[in-house]
Amino acid sequence: MITLDLPPVLRPFAAGAERVTVDPGPDPTVRSVLTALDAPLRRRLIDEQGAVRRHVNLFLGQDNVRDLAGPDTPLTDGDHLLILPSVAGG
Repeated sequence: MITLDLPPVLRPFAAGAERVTVDPGPDPTVRSVLTALDAPLRRRLIDEQGAVRRHVNLFLGQDNVRDLAGPDTPLTDGDHLLILPSVAGG
């Protein structure tokens, strides 16, 4: 099982949960975890082609998955992904 920690802005799309747990199947990757999410949450994280949306940052430990293998980053049972939306402003 892989756990995703959700920021407050995404919790309404996960029934108010701070965390969701996903069973991505054998050989889990970031992509398989995101694909396994319920549709309301999944649509806010990945686009129609399955790419992680630009304003979404996913961290495995202290590493942004974009600096690893992106959505193909392999995961192991018990891993935690932290989801942080980008913050913009002036």
